[in-house]
Amino acid sequence: MLDNKSLEWTRSLIKGYYQKATGIAPTNVEKREFGFGDFDKKIAYRHAAFRSAKELLDYLVKNVPPFVSYSSAYYQRPDGRPMETKGIMGAELVFDLDADDLKLDCKLEHGGKWVCSNCLDSVKEETVRLIEDFLIPDFGFKESDMGINFSGNRGYHVHVYGKEVFGLSGDARKNMSDYIAGNNIELTTFFPTLGMKGKRLEGPKPTDYGWGGKLANGVIKAINSGTSSLQELGIEKTEANLLIRKRAEVILGITTGNWDKVNIPKKGEFWGNVLKGISIGQSESIDKNVTNDLYHLIRMPNTLHGDTGLIAKTIGSIKELKAFDPMREAIAFKTGSLRVKIERAPKFAMGGKEYGPYDNTSEELPTYVAAYLVLKRLASVV
Repeated sequence: MLDNKSLEWTRSLIKGYYQKATGIAPTNVEKREFGFGDFDKKIAYRHAAFRSAKELLDYLVKNVPPFVSYSSAYYQRPDGRPMETKGIMGAELVFDLDADDLKLDCKLEHGGKWVCSNCLDSVKEETVRLIEDFLIPDFGFKESDMGINFSGNRGYHVHVYGKEVFGLSGDARKNMSDYIAGNNIELTTFFPTLGMKGKRLEGPKPTDYGWGGKLANGVIKAINSGTSSLQELGIEKTEANLLIRKRAEVILGITTGNWDKVNIPKKGEFWGNVLKGISIGQSESIDKNVTNDLYHLIRMPNTLHGDTGLIAKTIGSIKELKAFDPMREAIAFKTGSLRVKIERAPKFAMGGKEYGPYDNTSEELPTYVAAYLVLKRLASVV
């Protein structure tokens, strides 16, 4: 819980941000449902509707919600309740990628509530991979069909627009997320001679479409990256070293569809584990409930995140995403400073400068750093 002084100060910051904000309302605002959160719950109430962008912004300035969410769906009556009375017209396709869903070693050091640079870099890589390895080549979406934004805390949101996705059912969206996650893939689809005695193990080539090409390219990339990368795919160290020693021969075999260049026992189990290893990072970084649920509310781009004070910043392109640094580019409160009492915080970088580590100390900090620590419940206003 925020103490009264910290609560009053952060509310004044949030109000000041929305008083100066322009152009943050989504398209077709009158057809969207909105939800708002407080400092305890990200969506404390929903079913709100607004007739115009101005009406929405006036509400934000007057009520100062720490969290603002909106529907990817369009409704005839967005404020209707129960949900069945809203009259859904269709919905954008949304992917929510969160560092908390990745199996990162750094979480063992700093815990799940903190977000370090490795967390942010890793989830950004997964977001790029989602777009460049799946949405564009496999589903045929164009970059111009998409909107990308930082979540404001520990991840990214990818929105796909257009009539191609607007009418998709929940089941169709589930099929898409299952494909991206690598669920229900039959190994014999890619290895037709698997289990046939005396037969050469034929497998996918790097040029193959879909998961076959991803499997081949993933193994080649891991072989070129070294033993540790192969072990991350579930390959035992002894077998990984064997693949590395015969790297040139193995890679040549994979590029021609011959996966039998190295004698590996239990081939079915082995390559099945490899397939799982390649898909697992992507599957666990996609919040399937967001993608499949037409009625889900998601953070509204360019609004503030009540746990960090950072902006859910819109990112203009894939190129910009690759270079994006949220701890520098999503800062909202750029002026002033404040003294705060810090209980404990690890070392971190913000605004191009390093801060901490802190342990039971009082510090005069830039407003955005103070707000970040206060909203993380690690500091309080002196």
